[in-house]
Amino acid sequence: MTAQEHLAYDAFVELAAADPAVVGLVLKGSQAHEGMTTEHSDHDLYVVLADGATTELTRFTGHRTPELDLVVLSLDAFRAAGMPGFERYALARARVVLDRLDGVIAQIVADKAWLAADEAFDEAGAWLDAYANSLYRSLKNDRDGHALAARLDAADSVRFLLESLFALHRRPRPYNKYLEWELARFPLPGWDTELLLDALNHISATGDVPVQRRLFAQVEAAARRAGHDAVLDAWGEDLHLMRPQ
Repeated sequence: MTAQEHLAYDAFVELAAADPAVVGLVLKGSQAHEGMTTEHSDHDLYVVLADGATTELTRFTGHRTPELDLVVLSLDAFRAAGMPGFERYALARARVVLDRLDGVIAQIVADKAWLAADEAFDEAGAWLDAYANSLYRSLKNDRDGHALAARLDAADSVRFLLESLFALHRRPRPYNKYLEWELARFPLPGWDTELLLDALNHISATGDVPVQRRLFAQVEAAARRAGHDAVLDAWGEDLHLMRPQ
């Protein structure tokens, strides 16, 4: 069988599990998020090899079909995957299919779900500043009669806000597809999930100024409690435009 031939997920798992070079199999994406699969969902599988091991399974590197996408990599490379990077959330919520290392694979996956304290603080502050920037631009554009620009900046601010909120709680931000799934199962402490999602939805669609300001008031309070006064205070008198009038 070549890497280009059709290969079903179950068949590949059986093949990989029989290979002693494979120390872990990790499934990510929709198949790892309960209730998120559709008829179009494929299986995204990490094949983790013992460092220095040789195996014919490397021929499947880059294998990609409508049913099965494979990433074949060493244990060291798996430890580093998404640390940092876009892949981090996918791996943080991945499902361990095979762990030949007595929990080592599972622990690596679990570790990806939590940012280090210093990393989280720095990221939360940087994203908070980006959020404030887009919010400020949106409010100025609304004030000056630039309706489209105001809505676009408001929509931009939502992305930065989510990055900051999740970093405040030392978590990687979920992809948009999994945002509701994530918050339904793992709410952000101190936030009402339904109210937060409603506000983000409304802001993205309309750029509603009073709603943006009310949300900013909550964000400012949470950010100051987390020690980000310097980021906010750097905005000086511009904070007055962002706060509820």
